[in-house]
Amino acid sequence: MSRTSGAPNTIQELKDLISGDIKVKVAGIDVDGVLRGKYMSKDKFLSAASSDGFGFCSVIFGWDLHDQVYSRELLVSNRANGYRDLIASIDLSTYRRIPWENYVPFFLVNFLDPETKEPLVVDPRGILRITTDRASEINRLCYAGVEYEYFNFKETAESLAEKKFHLLSPLTPGMHGYSLLRTQLNNQYFQNIFDKATEFGVDIEAHHTETGPGVFETALAYTSALRMADNAILFKYLTKSLGMQHGVLPSFMAKPWGNLPGCSGHIHVSLRDKSGKNVFTVNEKDGPRRDAANDDTRFLSKEGEYFLAGVLDGIADVMPMLVPTINGYKRLVGGEAFWAPNAITYGYDSRAASIRIISPPSVPPAATRLEIRIPGADMNPYFALSAVFLLGLRGINKKLELTARPMGQLSPEDRKNGTVKMLPTSLEAATARMMRPESVARELGMFGDVFVEHFGGTREHEVKLWNEAVTNWEVERYIELA
Repeated sequence: MSRTSGAPNTIQELKDLISGDIKVKVAGIDVDGVLRGKYMSKDKFLSAASSDGFGFCSVIFGWDLHDQVYSRELLVSNRANGYRDLIASIDLSTYRRIPWENYVPFFLVNFLDPETKEPLVVDPRGILRITTDRASEINRLCYAGVEYEYFNFKETAESLAEKKFHLLSPLTPGMHGYSLLRTQLNNQYFQNIFDKATEFGVDIEAHHTETGPGVFETALAYTSALRMADNAILFKYLTKSLGMQHGVLPSFMAKPWGNLPGCSGHIHVSLRDKSGKNVFTVNEKDGPRRDAANDDTRFLSKEGEYFLAGVLDGIADVMPMLVPTINGYKRLVGGEAFWAPNAITYGYDSRAASIRIISPPSVPPAATRLEIRIPGADMNPYFALSAVFLLGLRGINKKLELTARPMGQLSPEDRKNGTVKMLPTSLEAATARMMRPESVARELGMFGDVFVEHFGGTREHEVKLWNEAVTNWEVERYIELA
């Protein structure tokens, strides 16, 4: 049975597509990027697909990734309304079959407000749909790619608990980036990731080892922003599912080892016009742009410069959208050893900068794009992409000029004298900045107050749990000698 024969456009096409099935799997995404779903009988599914959707408990926006209810009441889902149902609207365009689950049909859902039937602003797919609609208003299409780095362990959920999450066994030893030998170990698992992803409709551009014990890196194929975010979430689901079959536990935690590089979740972005032309690139016949802000942007269009300026201008105010966990900030240490930037910087083909300009002469003009190197693999791709595109669109709308100097023109003194602006260094600081009344995140055309208050509340909950926790480090350091 093939993974897909094309998404259905009508209910009759849908009925024909799943005529031989008895059940269907559906899922939505919560604020932490966790898939929440269920099996439905074919009849129930077809009934929901033929109407406005079906009821889905709003508690998935009222608890954290371990199903603990948030510390305080939030706007969208709370105890006061008894966690009433949201409307889960089936997105037929997301049809695919799950190869490792007997090719059961699978669909993603959008969560709608039950009263207005509008996209739920805190639904990850909802906010990215809103973002792409805003781009469409100026005749622009959002395109993106995601690269994941992830550690793999010879562990299971049961062994993690038994070991109390300590002394875990990496899948392979040593630092072996781009190794052809290390992939011969656990080869079936490594190959299955690529092959099953292709069957699952999650196209991969590159798949290899990265430096670190048991680390893989997978670059997902460039596509439209919403499809990219779907593929990124489903890639994690696929990898974790296949890992269970092979006795392997892949981890997308941003910084599982203190003395080793962390796991990035780099995102690549560009805009196209309605004809499909990349609007970040200059006209190939004209060559370098004479009115560019500097040499680093000479092959970036003026619109691309506005977009870049917008991202630089507001990125510190949306950091929780890019780095949503306590652990994620421990990855952002700067320096060439880890290539995890902690400052607001940019540069042509610079892996040390927060934003890497990828343009001619290193790539063809059509491949011109920006790589945002701040997020870790623990990001929610819907929120991260929404943040970057909304900031970029804000830069275009305001015609923000690029005034900051590129990475190659900065000196060590520039960091000391404040010329280089630093990013927030903790989730607590980042959340406080995002929730300020004057935050860019609250602006009209950005995320708005409802989203900021709800998502910010979920991050405050995460900080509260961290502040209340007693860590092994504290016990080892203080229990005897304090």
